[in-house]
Amino acid sequence: MTWLEIAVTAPAELVEVVANVFNEIGSGGVVIEDPALIVELVTKGNAETVSPALELPQGGQTTVKGYFCCDCSLPERLESLSRRLTNLPVRWRTREVREQDWATAWQKYYKPLRVGKNIVVKPYWEDYCARVGEIIIELDPGMAFGCGTHATTAMCLVLLEEFAPGCAVVYDVGTGSGILAVAAALLGARQVSAVDIDETAVRAARENARRNGVADRVSVARGNLLDDLAAGQADLVVANIIADVIISLAPAAAAALKPGGRLIASGIINERAREVRRALVAAGLEPVKELTEGEWVAVVYRSGGNTTSGAGH
Repeated sequence: MTWLEIAVTAPAELVEVVANVFNEIGSGGVVIEDPALIVELVTKGNAETVSPALELPQGGQTTVKGYFCCDCSLPERLESLSRRLTNLPVRWRTREVREQDWATAWQKYYKPLRVGKNIVVKPYWEDYCARVGEIIIELDPGMAFGCGTHATTAMCLVLLEEFAPGCAVVYDVGTGSGILAVAAALLGARQVSAVDIDETAVRAARENARRNGVADRVSVARGNLLDDLAAGQADLVVANIIADVIISLAPAAAAALKPGGRLIASGIINERAREVRRALVAAGLEPVKELTEGEWVAVVYRSGGNTTSGAGH
């Protein structure tokens, strides 16, 4: 299968806008190349996790890449994209990418990465000698978002390490590669329901659940946010998406949680964090914890009521 890669270079404050445009017009995947993250990885001696072909955008700007199947719907999608980006201070370019080429490119630079205290995200093709107490996530992201290297995903993993143990039911909204659903299960969650609107992501997440031996506890389905998940049942909801979606999701997330349950939300750029906080509080949720890394913010909010045994942190 051939895909058209559309790379949009934009100021940090427009990253979410561009990503949202890609999602709304049917992108089969979105990648964010964050210069702040690249510099941090190199500074910390983790340059091996950065693609050799990755160029640092000038002026600190971020590159957002969307991927579209080269089929009869592509001209209409391109017209819609052009119309919606016309008045924004962005630049964009395109190139064709074969699905197999994508997989090969990932394997060239994606290396084991420690996140949080004991989590190690390991591409399945890499050898790694696990230390005592480490939780190893074997991953093949394929064309789905979520490999642990970006700040938004890494912060979710850190928060899951704190809040997932002891949870009976976890909902992972916009699961992408399934990395967070798998992590929740490996951390002790007994039942994880993961959803994504993209069929490519659903396939990747199912395979990664199987690869990590948690397919019996992680169910993956194609769906839109929390539409098909039971209300009042979750000890934990995790949503690594973007601010606009989290804001619209807030009432449904509050309804999905048991009393005392937690929502972990990430993918929030600094400039939008205040709006997200307001929406979550308006939905009846209480702030618990917040992490910041570079331009990105992740938050934990709690449902009101008595704390249940599955959310007793």
